[in-house]
Amino acid sequence: MKITEECIACGTCVESCPVEAIVESDDIYAITSACTECRACIDTCPVDAIVD
Repeated sequence: MKITEECIACGTCVESCPVEAIVESDDIYAITSACTECRACIDTCPVDAIVD
């Protein structure tokens, strides 16, 4: 899973992640290796900036 440059850094994905696998990185967020690919972040991202 990856967060693309379309990210607006709203933080919605961070709040939705049950394993706290999304962290701040530069101007956008990043998904760490702790990700279990549950897709909760994809379902909540308002700008569809998270892809498989």
